[in-house]
Amino acid sequence: MKTLILLCGLLLTVPGCKPAVSTPPAAAATNQTFSVRGIIQQLSPDHRHVTIKHEKIPGYMAAMTMDFSVRDTNALAGFAPGDEITFALVVTGDDDWIENLQRTGKTGGVSGPPGWRAVEPELSVGDPLPDYEFTSENGRPVNFSDFHGRAVAFTFFFTSCPLPEYCPRMNRNFAEARNVLLADPNAPANWQLLSISFDSAFDQPLILASYAGIYRGTNADRWLFAVASTNTLASLAPKVDLNFWRESGSISHNLRTVVLDGNGKIFRQFDGNDWTPEQLADAIRAAAKTNAP
Repeated sequence: MKTLILLCGLLLTVPGCKPAVSTPPAAAATNQTFSVRGIIQQLSPDHRHVTIKHEKIPGYMAAMTMDFSVRDTNALAGFAPGDEITFALVVTGDDDWIENLQRTGKTGGVSGPPGWRAVEPELSVGDPLPDYEFTSENGRPVNFSDFHGRAVAFTFFFTSCPLPEYCPRMNRNFAEARNVLLADPNAPANWQLLSISFDSAFDQPLILASYAGIYRGTNADRWLFAVASTNTLASLAPKVDLNFWRESGSISHNLRTVVLDGNGKIFRQFDGNDWTPEQLADAIRAAAKTNAP
């Protein structure tokens, strides 16, 4: 599966720093462009993404290993893991990408960032997902089993995530998919959205509740935000091929969105961020027809 890796924080340029308020980083009003140096770790087969271990970007983010998108797939032609490069990172209010890649040297021993190799096998479509407990935005425990009989779409995020095409896109897609379903008079009613934070050290219920309102407003209908404990993530993550780890005081991770049917079985998994809200809504509609007995 394609791995998309992401760092923690526009506000985390100082290792260990956390934002003082529970709002996501402000979107760029205009394009911001940063000159960056790094080493290529991995290229996606379709040349739409490249994983780079980059140096600190002054005024924006700490040194980190993460995945970047390119607008022109030809931009990665001729590059390979181990290439030392310079590039431009462009960030807008709702997107980010890299361009103007230039090779400056070559290094060896590239094996990818830590945490990529799951210690347990990933579950497949049709497999039942074990029940897990999370702490919801209202401070109460919540389990997958609480939604028995409903299609459940869940994704992972953390509130300090800065790059527009990662955690913020997951939440925007959930918001748009929910709008599609709520506006459809023929849509089933037995579905639930669940956004799960893996930053248990910071994303406490009060933070989650405030953050949730940014994306769903005052209408919390069928969309709950929660946080997973370290122990829960240790068991759940490999089952859906979620990889995350702390690096330079930040969090790196890939992107996973999963739809369960009414019996708690995996109905569909969306990897990365290339899926659309309409695709998610369609998967939820189909999964909701598989009702628990």
